[in-house]
Amino acid sequence: MSFTLFPGTRLALALESLAGLSVGDALGAQHFARRVDLTDPPPAPWEWTDDTEEACCLVAVLAEGDFDRDAFAELLGRHHDPYRGYGPGAVVMLRAIREGLPWPIASASAFDGQGSSGNGAAMRAAPLGAWHADSLAHAAAQGARAAEVTHAHAEGIAGGVAVTVAAAVAAAGRLDGQRPSLLGAVAAHTPSGHVRDGVLRATRLRSIPEAAHELGNGARAMAQDSVPFAIWVADRFLDDYPAAIAACIEAGGDVDTTCAMAGGIIAAYTGLDGIPPAWRSAREPLPGWLSAATAAGE
Repeated sequence: MSFTLFPGTRLALALESLAGLSVGDALGAQHFARRVDLTDPPPAPWEWTDDTEEACCLVAVLAEGDFDRDAFAELLGRHHDPYRGYGPGAVVMLRAIREGLPWPIASASAFDGQGSSGNGAAMRAAPLGAWHADSLAHAAAQGARAAEVTHAHAEGIAGGVAVTVAAAVAAAGRLDGQRPSLLGAVAAHTPSGHVRDGVLRATRLRSIPEAAHELGNGARAMAQDSVPFAIWVADRFLDDYPAAIAACIEAGGDVDTTCAMAGGIIAAYTGLDGIPPAWRSAREPLPGWLSAATAAGE
């Protein structure tokens, strides 16, 4: 990587990744209400879920230096809407943070002290990777910091790291003018465990049904059964956002989240031009507080 990123460029990359994440999330969520035919998409508006809400909180605190976990936790506690599809454990944790419990205690207390191994840290992570497109090692470190706010389990953290690195590789490829390969780079920067093992297995898979069967489709909402598949989809369809969303819908399972992860990674590579304009228009507008926060940080 031979480029230098200035704050404005970092933010632009992150916001384009957020657009891909949020459109994928909102369109994927339609799958649970009706059969989705991408040749005749559902009527607007497409409401986004907790995936997008958490990603907006993440983007709102992006700045130079280490990821600000305290500020991120405060935004998660303040803005989370339980009716956006949060799991029961996340609702309890974020309510506790809102009420003043320090995030390290809240995160470590989840699931009887085991910490969460869910895919919540991964679903919001792509914009952070796009921000750190100039250093995969730094992207991995910051991905772990961001994940730890809500996920104390090693697999939950690894899921956040893997998606962060994938988006960083994708954005770097865009800036370098070359289509990158994601899987090897992600495996090289992801901690050992089930998530990394899944990413390594993904390198030999060729079809969507095979990948969903071998890697999982997020039906258990765990990092290890959703992140490797989403990254496989992003790697396979890196220059074709609609095809990636179609692949996630075909696979079933936690469709909004796999669409969010793959969509955020791919948009880091394609930019807004890769997302069909009609889909961007159909997605429910992002929250007004995000615009205010990002404008203040410019």
